[in-house]
Amino acid sequence: MYLDSEKKAEIFEKYGTSRTDTGSPESQIALFTYRISHLTEHMKDNHKDFNTSRAMKGLIGKRRRLLDYLMKKDIERYRAIIKDLGIRR
Repeated sequence: MYLDSEKKAEIFEKYGTSRTDTGSPESQIALFTYRISHLTEHMKDNHKDFNTSRAMKGLIGKRRRLLDYLMKKDIERYRAIIKDLGIRR
């Protein structure tokens, strides 16, 4: 599988406060970004896979809502995660 528990823990450790920090917006945004990039690669080869396309759009929406929340809550944390992940609006 492309995303095992070790990879998740690594993402949470890098972007959150600890390996078990699954609730912070930064760690969730990083996890969604990783999953979106994986699905994007899948969609390049399987452009008719509409179920995956729909799931990816849902993940993009979740990430957008979390980014909007973080922007309202703390603009510096928002700018830091955008710069760190290479996401731009």
